[in-house]
Amino acid sequence: MSEEELVKRINFLSKKSKQEGLNDIEKQEQKNLRQEYVNRFKNNLRQQLDSIKIQKN
Repeated sequence: MSEEELVKRINFLSKKSKQEGLNDIEKQEQKNLRQEYVNRFKNNLRQQLDSIKIQKN
């Protein structure tokens, strides 16, 4: 699942949760998708930080 699709699904479940509520399966899916998003964000940030080179003048 692409990041865009992941965010769309998270937003859909969030909106549905506020409007009509989620069943247990959807709650678990929402939890898993949010954790996947956080993990991807951390990994991306870690890669960016690892690629930084400190230069002394």
